[in-house]
Amino acid sequence: MEQNKQPRKKHKDAGREKRLKAALKANMGRRKAQARARSATAQDVPENGDEAVQDKD
Repeated sequence: MEQNKQPRKKHKDAGREKRLKAALKANMGRRKAQARARSATAQDVPENGDEAVQDKD
């Protein structure tokens, strides 16, 4: 029993492709911004994990 498969309509797929492309671009922008923020914070914290301690004399 064969099923009749109708070809997809191009105009609907084009709209979906545009929406997906825009969503992906926005998502990548957010992820890059988060990575930049994490990188900047990681540079501010010393590697040994200790805060800057000043001697009280």
